[in-house]
Amino acid sequence: MSQIPQPQPTGNGVGGNGILEFERPLLRIERQIEELEASQARTGRDYADTIRAMRIELTNALKKTYSRLSPWEVVLVARHPRRPLVSDYLAMLGKDFCEIHGDRAFRDDKAIITGMVRIAGRKAMLIGNRKGRDTKEKVDCCFGCAHPEGYRKALRAMKLAAKFRLPIISLIDTSGAYPGIGAEERGQAQAIAQSMFEMSRLPVPIVVVVVGEGGSGGALAIGVGDRIGMMEYAYYSVIPPEGCAAILWRSGEYAAEAATALKPTARELKKLGIVDEIIREPLGGAHRDPQLAAANLEKFLTGALSQLVKTPAERLLKQRWQRLRQMGTFFDESGNGSRATGKKPARRQPSGKARTQPQGAAAS
Repeated sequence: MSQIPQPQPTGNGVGGNGILEFERPLLRIERQIEELEASQARTGRDYADTIRAMRIELTNALKKTYSRLSPWEVVLVARHPRRPLVSDYLAMLGKDFCEIHGDRAFRDDKAIITGMVRIAGRKAMLIGNRKGRDTKEKVDCCFGCAHPEGYRKALRAMKLAAKFRLPIISLIDTSGAYPGIGAEERGQAQAIAQSMFEMSRLPVPIVVVVVGEGGSGGALAIGVGDRIGMMEYAYYSVIPPEGCAAILWRSGEYAAEAATALKPTARELKKLGIVDEIIREPLGGAHRDPQLAAANLEKFLTGALSQLVKTPAERLLKQRWQRLRQMGTFFDESGNGSRATGKKPARRQPSGKARTQPQGAAAS
């Protein structure tokens, strides 16, 4: 019987000033650079050489730190309070945005933002999770956790996109669907399943990008697409690490171990065939240079859409079906990994003696 791992100190991993715990050595160098620059401006002394050397030291430290992040640390970067949100990417990349509100049944769920927009040089239908930046906005958006009416609003927008032959861009950034009683009473599971089912057969190109958190069915509900990209320090998982730890070890203190077991990082998911492309982030994460992160996202969207819009609808649907059938890796009894083929399994022959021919049957 395997030994239960000892919990690692996790907490939320973020200090009061928005600095991640593993970034504290970098903060010391940054502060030294700021002090030298302030002293140079105040006294007129030339510290240019020293500042240049310290900036090189900071760059090397950033490269070293971010090249060996653990899965749990990647999750913390994806949750960084200054990380660009879907609304930020929309403001930087989108033009002529016309928002669609409500599901025509219950209410307008602010956790889902959707509407027609010009983005990546094309008219498109944008769907994304809205987390909110300040406390009031976060509460209004339920921290990006959508209710059933949010997914029904997204589905209404997607059907509208199909009607007008608009490609769909889905930006995922949520820890999961809202887990409250009211959401369950209004059909949370059905709304998620219906959204995934309908997305699988929409006759227009669908490009999906995980820009931050990609948690559980809340992410999958708007995650069926022809091209799936993932920001370098985002995570995508069947359940957030804390939820997994609570189920397996009855304690959220094992979140770091759960993150390692879940393999939620872009590199691992690229190996498994879950995502098609990893979108590079600025050195030190998207929160250090949101404009560059947005430029990299736009480049991916432009390339993906330029290929997909040329594909006829019938071929697009066939390729999407094949993609879903081939997604992931399974292991056989010998432990060897193998990719799914998408082909129908061969019909199994009955074991034992051949069945006798029934009476009255014609002889061959």
